[in-house]
Amino acid sequence: MATSTTIWIVVAAVAVIAILAALAWVARNKRNEHRHVEAEEIRTQAGEESLRVGQREALADETAAKARAAQAEAEAKAAEAEGLEQRAAAHRIEATDSRDELNQQLDRADTIDPASTTPEAPRPGGHREPPDS
Repeated sequence: MATSTTIWIVVAAVAVIAILAALAWVARNKRNEHRHVEAEEIRTQAGEESLRVGQREALADETAAKARAAQAEAEAKAAEAEGLEQRAAAHRIEATDSRDELNQQLDRADTIDPASTTPEAPRPGGHREPPDS
């Protein structure tokens, strides 16, 4: 009886160990399957978020391009304004020179004309020659 009992005890122990090993294997497989499903959900969410991030990046790129275009336009307008200011200054100098020449002609005409009297009021353009008395 000792030998058959020992054999049954060994068989039972092996069976228990086999059952425990099988349960551990099943539990590990379930845990791995659960982790796989969870990882797939995370990947799906990341894919959706990637689309939103891509849209935000595209919007940022578009806005930056608009800012660069506006900056270039502002620089072009500033250059145009500078050119116009220079042209206006040149025209102002030409107009002042022309006004001075005109006043000199009027003064000469007043000098030549014996019936003319030298005006006391300044000529247009703010210039007035003093009388030659």
